[in-house]
This record gives sequence, C-alpha cells and structure tokens, in this order.
Amino acid sequence: MVQALRNNWIAAACLLFIVVNTVAIAREFYWLNLLPAALVVLWAMVSSLDRLLLFIVFATPLSINLEQLDLGGVGIALPTEPLMVGVMLLFLLKLAVERDVLDPAVVRHPVTAALGAQLLWMAVCIIPSEMPVVSLKYLTARLWFVCTMYFVASRLFEDQRNMHRFFWVFCISLAGVATYTVVRHAGYHFEQDPAHWVMEPFFKDHTSYGAVLAFMVPMLVGAVGMPGYSRTRRGLALVLLLLISAGLIFSYTRAAWVSLVGAIGMFIAMKLRIRPWMLASVLLLGGGLYLANKDQITIALERNRDESSDDMAEHVSSIGNISSDASNLERINRWNSAMRMFEERPVFGWGPGTYMFQYAPFQAAEDRTIISTNFGLNGNAHSEYLGPLAEQGVLGMVLMVVLVLVTCYRAMVAYPRITDGEDRRLFMGAFLGLVTYYVHGVLNNYLDLDKASVPFWGFTIMVVLFDIRYAPPRTGNAVS
Repeated sequence: MVQALRNNWIAAACLLFIVVNTVAIAREFYWLNLLPAALVVLWAMVSSLDRLLLFIVFATPLSINLEQLDLGGVGIALPTEPLMVGVMLLFLLKLAVERDVLDPAVVRHPVTAALGAQLLWMAVCIIPSEMPVVSLKYLTARLWFVCTMYFVASRLFEDQRNMHRFFWVFCISLAGVATYTVVRHAGYHFEQDPAHWVMEPFFKDHTSYGAVLAFMVPMLVGAVGMPGYSRTRRGLALVLLLLISAGLIFSYTRAAWVSLVGAIGMFIAMKLRIRPWMLASVLLLGGGLYLANKDQITIALERNRDESSDDMAEHVSSIGNISSDASNLERINRWNSAMRMFEERPVFGWGPGTYMFQYAPFQAAEDRTIISTNFGLNGNAHSEYLGPLAEQGVLGMVLMVVLVLVTCYRAMVAYPRITDGEDRRLFMGAFLGLVTYYVHGVLNNYLDLDKASVPFWGFTIMVVLFDIRYAPPRTGNAVS
C-alpha cells in the first residue's frame, strides 16, 4: 500500500484535493479553488520566470481591478498584481542569498540611483504620514512594480529578443482592448459621453486608457520599419498601430494627443542632435516667458469658450479652455489643492497615496466645479509632479523631476552612440514612449496603476540597458 502511494502520489494528492475542495464548496468556502493556479504560478516562478514575466505583461491591459467589481473595495488588479507580488518576494529572497542577482552596471546607473532615492524618501515619508497604513500600502505597490518591471526585467532583457517580446505581447493585448472598445463605442455612434466608460472593465476611465495607447504608438511606428523584421511582422505591426491609433482618436483624451506632440518634438530634437543643455535652455526660456506674460496668457485662454464635444476640431480647441470646460477647471482645482496641501506641510507632505483622502478641505470655493467631490472619488492630483509635492513634500516632487531629467539626459547622450538599425529603433521607441508619459504626467498621474507602471518601468530599464551597452570605453580614470 505504501509503495503504491509512493508510485502514484500525484494522483493521490489530486484525489485528496478534490475531496477536500468538495467539502469546502459544500460549506461555501470557495477560495480553495485557487490552489491549483497558485501552485502553477509557484512552479513558473521557480522554473520559468521569464515566461511568467511576459505573461504578466500580456495580461496587464486585460487585468481587472476588484474595485470596479465592487468586491469589498479591494484595490488590486487581477491577475497581474498578485503575480507581481510573488515575483517581488522571490526577487527579494534571491537578493538576500545571492550576490549576482543584479548587474552591477544597472545598480550604479544614475537612473537607478534616482529611483532608489525616490523609494527611500517615500519610506521616510510614511513615518509622519497622516495615514501611515495607506502610505505603506502605496509604497508596497510601487515596490512590486519596480522590482518586477525594472530590476527583474533587467535580467530578462539581457536577451534582447525579450525586449521585442515585451512590447509585442503588450501591444497585442492592448490592441484587443482597443478593438473591444472601438466596436462597443460604435454602438453609440462614437459620441463623446460614452467614450468615458466604453473601455470598462479593462480601464477605469478614458484618460488612463488614452495615456497607455499613446505610450505604445512610438514603439509601433518603429516596429513598422524595424530592420530584421519579416514583411509579415511589419504588416502585423501596422495593423496594431492602426487599431491602437483608432482607439486613441476615439478615446477623446486630449492629454494623450498632446503627449504625442511632445514625443514628436523630442524625436526632432534628437534627430537634429540638439544637446541636452540646449534643450534645457529652450525649456527654461519658455518657462521664463510664460511667467513674464502669465496674466496676458491667462486672459487669452479665458476667451476660449470651446468645450469638449463630439466635434473633434472643437474638442482639440477646448484644450485651452480654462473658463468653462469642467474637466480643465477641475484639473486646476486639484492642482491648487495640491499646492495648498504643500504649503501646510512642505517637508514631508501628507504621506504617499493620501492625496485623495486629504485634499477635500483644501478646495477653494472659487475653484470648485460641477464635478468636484469631497468623497475621494476620482481623487488624484492629476499630475505626476504635483501629487508627490502634496504627498511627499518638496523633495518628493524634486526626485520625480530628477528621475525624468536623468532618464532624458542619459537617453539623449546615448542616442548618437547607438548603432543605426534595430537597436536604435528599439531604443527610440522605448524612450519616446516614456516621453509621452512624461508630458502626460503634467496633466494626469497613473503610476499607481499596473496599466501604466508596467510599460513605464519596462521601457525605463530598456533605456538604461542601451545606455550601459553603448557606454563609451573608459580611458584612465575617466568616468563615462
């Protein structure tokens, strides 16, 4: 009998699970059904982590947040975030027992240093946080995004074919969501109001949906003419580009459209080999001119009465409407609230992730709009830069800006060194995708969502790895 069990232990274990699970279901305990899936994931983490990581990337556009299903208000996306938690724990375990988990060049890279400083300051800000539990959860979520899609992905991308696989699986999945959304939207004659929710349940609103679609456009443009790709693969890239572009157009997301203009501007600057200091000087000059003529510019914008609508031309024109467009006015309300929160707590802020729970009292009566809320609904700061300012003080915003500037600087310096062809197209697709988000981040913030965090950190580590690979040779004591 014992020998028979030894020879057939798998069948015996399965039979035992069926019996136990049947009893559990009869007692209305259903969570045991997840055990087989959990065991498969555990096996994948141990034996095939690269495939598991690519599966997470593929599943990201299709993931569904439990909050949208009204399941106890749990803000976690399935199946991606539980999988990333498991990958993060495995990464931290290996980091504790092995020395060669990370490439030393990645650890020493300036982008990694900026990222590490940002995470460290988030941890410090938990201590004086107004809501320490919320802040701890926020930092933990950021850690599983960074550990999985930056540090673990740095090893995955040592095989450059996985960089291609990363964006292909994400784009194929995202194109599926775009097709679903466009077809559903067609049933409402592509009107603007349905554009706010037809992407559900995969995206919570049209702005995050548009941001992620814009993120993929530069990479797909590069893939259409990628050296080394077959005609079939280029044709598939063109089909995906058309689907995602259609989704972007009918998303009615003005910030996403603006972000593509920013990416085009950066592309031109890099093609013209404009030096980083020259570009920075132009931006600073533009900022100075705006401040010097702020009143006149504001008066001119207030004359714009075009509001967001089904008419595409009028919808584009409404970008500058700060007199009657409720969406624009509410964004200004959130920004002003963030500034008032910063003024009250300028050093440590109110705590990572706490803005939506704390900003209501900081809304001025003159800023409130017909869509303002005091209940934490849709309550982020609408800025990837002002959000940290309110939540983590002045250093929080500075570190976010530093992360963006360091990445841009290293990318612009690396670009002339990268071999023209496949490497350069892949690099530019990743970097320009990031630029769309940097621009979009002025108007919205989505790095707490898996949909945006997965491509953001994945593309960031791609830029870092190309910078390392094409670093100039060291001579003597010179540092590249």
